[in-house]
Amino acid sequence: MNKLFALVDCNNFYASCERLFRPELRGRPLVVLSNNDGCIVARSNEAKALGIPMGGPYFKYKALIRQHDVQVFSSNYTLYGDLSHRVMTVLQDMEPEVEIYSIDEAFISLPPGQDQRHYARRLKARVEQWVGIPVSIGLGPTKTLAKVAGDIAKKKAEHGGVFSLEADSLDDLLAAVAVGDVWGIGRRSEEKLQRWGIYNAQQLRDADDTWLRKNLTVTGLRTAMELRGVSCHPLAHSPPSKKSITSSRSFGSPVSSLVSLKEAVATHVAIAAEKLRGQGAAASTIQVFIRTNRFKEGEPQHAGSISCSLPQATSHTPTMISHALRGLARIHKPGHAYNKAGIILMELSGQNQIQPNLFCPVDKEDSRLMASVDRINSRWGRNTVQFAAAGLAKPWGMKQSHKSPAYTCSWQDLPLVTAGT
Repeated sequence: MNKLFALVDCNNFYASCERLFRPELRGRPLVVLSNNDGCIVARSNEAKALGIPMGGPYFKYKALIRQHDVQVFSSNYTLYGDLSHRVMTVLQDMEPEVEIYSIDEAFISLPPGQDQRHYARRLKARVEQWVGIPVSIGLGPTKTLAKVAGDIAKKKAEHGGVFSLEADSLDDLLAAVAVGDVWGIGRRSEEKLQRWGIYNAQQLRDADDTWLRKNLTVTGLRTAMELRGVSCHPLAHSPPSKKSITSSRSFGSPVSSLVSLKEAVATHVAIAAEKLRGQGAAASTIQVFIRTNRFKEGEPQHAGSISCSLPQATSHTPTMISHALRGLARIHKPGHAYNKAGIILMELSGQNQIQPNLFCPVDKEDSRLMASVDRINSRWGRNTVQFAAAGLAKPWGMKQSHKSPAYTCSWQDLPLVTAGT
């Protein structure tokens, strides 16, 4: 047998995470909300059957949710991130070639010479036994075809959560896939293809190469080649370095105090700086922005931003916090109720590519300190060690009225098991 790609996709991942420690919720409708409990970002199959849409505003569906006793949860990113890491660790223990594509998806390259569908079922069973998260697995000769197979495995229960694309049935399967559902085809490309009479994956696969390259560039041509079984996207063994890093979030309630704004900005700097060090980079510029709620009529409006050039590219959190807070003081306007703040780290370069500054010598103790902080927070959880400028109480934090415990990430939230006498 030829080498195949496998797409491992966690089923209704956020909903599955909430059910993992609440088995009584299995079979009951469940939704997970976005930041500040604004929109519905995840649904169980039972909630989908009730007609609750993805991305729908929570307040619009409260009556339907109450009517059918739908369980509601605020996003618990700490829990989801930890369970995602556990799933990916199981996959990496079984296979050396794993590309983590998103929080709930991973591509695997399966070697030839074995019954790959049987192996995929073993892989699925291992993840579900060791982590408790149900997964679906699609198999195909390319990553795009593996995505198609993964959707079929997830939606059609008769396949038992594992589906492999077979050459003799490929035409019928691709004809049933809308062109907008093909991996790599965005909304604009979908509209363009439909104007030219291409409505499904089979028609895209059979389209003229010259036309595809002219109208969808080489990216669209590669997608068509992948649908033909020609692999154009190998596994990425490490994610590409980001050109900028953003950290921002809306407040749970409007913030007017400069002190609270400083805490929020310092928190975002600390989050972004940790990500920056994680990819072995340093930033030369930091942009700070704040804004009021433009939908609040009758209230004074302001949206301000400022870019601060650092004397030397750095990943040292205290240095960046210092510059960011000075920038914030320049754009803040008293008397305004702000609903969002954030920062963007820009002009990134590798740690080994930093241009030395004669007037700002690098202190090696700074890098050792940051490495120690990252190790502690990685071992014991985010904010085990944090910077005083970020505050402790964080009353400006996002609203999470329905947040579940962080069962695997906090000593206080560890489940308790008692034995009967």
